[in-house]
Amino acid sequence: MNRPNWDTYFMDIANVVATRGTCDRAHVGAVIVKDRRIISTGYNGSPPGMDHCSDVGHQLEDGHCIRTLHGEENAILQAAVVGGSSTKGATLYTTHSTCYLCLKKAISVGITRIVAGMLYRDPTVGEICKKVGIELVLLEAKEGQLIDELTLVQPNEVTS
Repeated sequence: MNRPNWDTYFMDIANVVATRGTCDRAHVGAVIVKDRRIISTGYNGSPPGMDHCSDVGHQLEDGHCIRTLHGEENAILQAAVVGGSSTKGATLYTTHSTCYLCLKKAISVGITRIVAGMLYRDPTVGEICKKVGIELVLLEAKEGQLIDELTLVQPNEVTS
């Protein structure tokens, strides 16, 4: 049996984390890793104590569900709650490339590398990463291929 490389290993974990998601518009998982150690994980779901889309339906505004936190956002918040390790210089593994809002949070907490399993919506993410010095890699492409060289994949549309 071949051992997976570290990127594949942590992306596999992000895919398992995504199965915990409670908004069916997109099941997104994220893992923040530093020095090959997991700092935190997150999936798309409502904050503790709030209703989940899977229980009560979507809360849509301008075509976006605002009930849940994104997987990347939850991973960043969990790193703050649990503490113990700085996210400065960490890698964010995410099943989908980040949206602009999650990217700003990743920049703010010092993440220097993002590895995504697939592309998602926002074509400016690659440009912004390049501008601020974050390495952005699409794992499912040829290993190491940068996202800004690729075409965006649209997410599944859910109307409920």
